[in-house]
Amino acid sequence: MKRKIPCFCENAFSVDVPDEIDLDKRPEYIAEIMDGTFMNFICPSCGKKHKPEFPITVNWPRRMLRIEALPELERGEFYRRKKKAKKGDTKNGETPPLETVIGYPELADRIAVIRDGLEPAAVEALKYYLLLKAEENLDDDQKEPGVWYQGKTGEEGASGEGFLEFHIHGLREEEVAVTRIPMAIYKKTLDDYKKRPKGEMFAMLRSGAYLSVQNALRPDILK
Repeated sequence: MKRKIPCFCENAFSVDVPDEIDLDKRPEYIAEIMDGTFMNFICPSCGKKHKPEFPITVNWPRRMLRIEALPELERGEFYRRKKKAKKGDTKNGETPPLETVIGYPELADRIAVIRDGLEPAAVEALKYYLLLKAEENLDDDQKEPGVWYQGKTGEEGASGEGFLEFHIHGLREEEVAVTRIPMAIYKKTLDDYKKRPKGEMFAMLRSGAYLSVQNALRPDILK
């Protein structure tokens, strides 16, 4: 699909943007999503780099994953219309439902979680606990911090199972806090999820097709 991008140099240029991509057929997209170069465009007039967010469906058949990535600018609209999960166009019952993420950073986060064979609900629950802890150290005028999953690290610790690494943004200006959660804590959280998937903790992380710690943090007006 053709999309038009306005530039600060007062030039507007058109780009081809796919409505849907397949990560099995185009695995190079995985690296681009992870490093932030996905859907980056250069203005042909002034050379400025643009990183717009367009709606796109990401398929990863090998991982049984289908994601509808919405622009961050549509977050408020998403909550207001109370969007529900879409059913997949099932073939022999193998096509998963279409999930939702909002913003390309969340897309990168979810791809990393699935790449590492983790359960997204358990990871989002860990993020919630990390944010609660982080907010204890915030000044009154500071914005809410953000936390992102980065990947598995090492085979360290008493259990030898390694850690999950998260980056927390917003605690200090232009600084990123790195924290590692032992795999044992992730597994305990996963067990809790399997036993009580609709428990209060996990229920507040989901809004229809959208599973994210942002659901637990959104303003009351959008609940």
